[in-house]
Amino acid sequence: QVQLVESGGGSVQAGGSLRLACAASGYTGRGYCMGWFRQAPGKEREAVAFIHRYGTTIYKDSAKGRFTISKDNAKNTLYLQMNNLEPEDAAMYYCAAGSVVTTVTCSWAYWGQGTQVTVSS
Repeated sequence: QVQLVESGGGSVQAGGSLRLACAASGYTGRGYCMGWFRQAPGKEREAVAFIHRYGTTIYKDSAKGRFTISKDNAKNTLYLQMNNLEPEDAAMYYCAAGSVVTTVTCSWAYWGQGTQVTVSS
């Protein structure tokens, strides 16, 4: 059974940083996708960044240059380092895991419970 457990959310001021972590269990196969999504109140869930098979990383445009996604295979943990946070980044952040569909897309099958990020101006 796959379990994804997020941690690291919190409240910061604009310009601050947070590092999210997602501990994965029961999900260790190759040919994977793992990523971060977020959902703000009244908005649809959107992809922020994901690692697509063999290390390719893909970012939402507004995250490029500020966020860094990485994975520690030994710990089976996914990270999202978020720097220079803006009020618009405030949302519930979810970890997701799934399988490769194309060279730049994934099919997301598993989701964590989320960790809240609040950014004050």
